[in-house]
Amino acid sequence: MNEKTDSKELFLAMVSILGQAPCMLKRVIFCGEVNKEAWTIIDLYITIFSTQTYTQMSFDQLDLSSPLIQAIAEQGYDRPTPVQEQAIPLILQGKDILAGAQTGTGKTAGFALPLLQLIYNQPLANKPRPIRALILTPTRELAMQVYESFRTYGKHMPVFSEVVFGGVNIHTQIKKLQKGADILVATPGRLLDLMYQKKVDLSQIQYFVLDEADRMLDMGFIKDIRKVIAVLPDKRQNLLFSATYTKEIKTLSSQVLNDPVEVAVANENVAADNIFQSVYAIKKEYKRELLSWLIGDGNWQQVLVFVRTKHGADRLCKQLMKDGVRCSALHGDKSQGARNRALESFKAGKVTALIATDVAARGLDINQLPHVVNFDLPAVAEDYIHRIGRTGRAGAEGEAISLVATEEAHLLFAIEKLLNKQIPRIADTGYESVSLNVDKKTKSKPKSNNRNRRPKKGYKTRSRSNREGSSHSGRNQTGERKKRK
Repeated sequence: MNEKTDSKELFLAMVSILGQAPCMLKRVIFCGEVNKEAWTIIDLYITIFSTQTYTQMSFDQLDLSSPLIQAIAEQGYDRPTPVQEQAIPLILQGKDILAGAQTGTGKTAGFALPLLQLIYNQPLANKPRPIRALILTPTRELAMQVYESFRTYGKHMPVFSEVVFGGVNIHTQIKKLQKGADILVATPGRLLDLMYQKKVDLSQIQYFVLDEADRMLDMGFIKDIRKVIAVLPDKRQNLLFSATYTKEIKTLSSQVLNDPVEVAVANENVAADNIFQSVYAIKKEYKRELLSWLIGDGNWQQVLVFVRTKHGADRLCKQLMKDGVRCSALHGDKSQGARNRALESFKAGKVTALIATDVAARGLDINQLPHVVNFDLPAVAEDYIHRIGRTGRAGAEGEAISLVATEEAHLLFAIEKLLNKQIPRIADTGYESVSLNVDKKTKSKPKSNNRNRRPKKGYKTRSRSNREGSSHSGRNQTGERKKRK
């Protein structure tokens, strides 16, 4: 056998031994040889097998109590994900942790299960129960998701949870808190409102969790976080979870965590390998037509579409409805009730497309979501990872498509620089081809508005070239002093 045949047989044998093949394998057709692209896929397979599949350890080996094991089994889980396998024992040991894990890797259960266990191990508190665990999240949707996780896994335990966030009646939340809760999930703004009104007592907090810490920094919550930390007891266990792992996160961790253990189950700032990404280069005015065609031609039943603005979400939703696509919009101007109804309709399959902004969509947990479309690219490159992380969760296959206009080329360049790779381009979009090359040339200086202006009395007439970008004050159009020769 020659080298090429050996390579192919080796690859097929590896697939056979390891078991199921990931979604990327079906996109490669072998013609009797293994080329460079194929070897890249082989490398991806190894990465997927080592990071995205479930481990051989069972939940029974993580020293969790029988009520937790029962609740986990009722959800159909029998093995922890890598982040759960690493984080749960460390949290049970009382360690502070800094966890960098991709969205969809099960990180919520990674801290919910051990916190429930730790509180369950303590003597039953007198009523009203003091808050012993505080979890901060950036958005209402994520707060509800985390709260539901605590309720789901703790339903066989005498441990009670509550959730508070803005956009709903604060008095109803105050009444619930007065009854007592062991665990409180909160967004920073509403928690500060309750603190200022002295309606929440954080003096007995033992466990403090910052979930989606990177998004909190992006949304400008750092001052709110510091205000909350200032009233917490000095002696506490701190857990910081983040989908991306930036320098700012490391700085925050040094201020919040005490001798933390790092838990990293994926490379920094990378998208999951089981998400097939692609770029359609297209003029802005044709994006909506292409999106409608993709939905119809592919018979998509569920797609999450990201736009940059609230107005853009409403406008696109109306346009798609005219095309016969059932859709709903999800953004910050919607009431909490309207947001909940839109999300429930999407999950139930009553609508095909959910048009969302970044803030509103953060924390959405939709099982087996097959498609994510970036109708507008995000202004912050890291948000791209969060967006496409809505699909391909828990190792499932997902597809992320970006519709990119020429004026967004610089945003795509920043995303690919963060990913350290080029996202595959779709050659035939069905529309006029456009360039996504970033012009790296220095921008020309703005022209002066001094044309046809008569010189003031007492000033010498200068040539146009000397007047370009100058003023009598000795400064140019940008306000900078002219350099001396």
